[in-house]
Amino acid sequence: MKWTDTLDIAIALDEARPDVDPKTVNFVELRDWVLALDEFDDDPEHSGERILEAIQMAWIEEKE
Repeated sequence: MKWTDTLDIAIALDEARPDVDPKTVNFVELRDWVLALDEFDDDPEHSGERILEAIQMAWIEEKE
């Protein structure tokens, strides 16, 4: 997965952390969790606030 695969990342995060409310996750924590995903393979420096926000929004939608 790459940073632009926001829906895939959101699904993987939801599976890895089913008890977490994505609305309460800060971007530092979110970035760390994305980087820790086994399927994730992209440059850590390419993350930014917009990408992290898109991942968080996709995760929130996935929860609902």
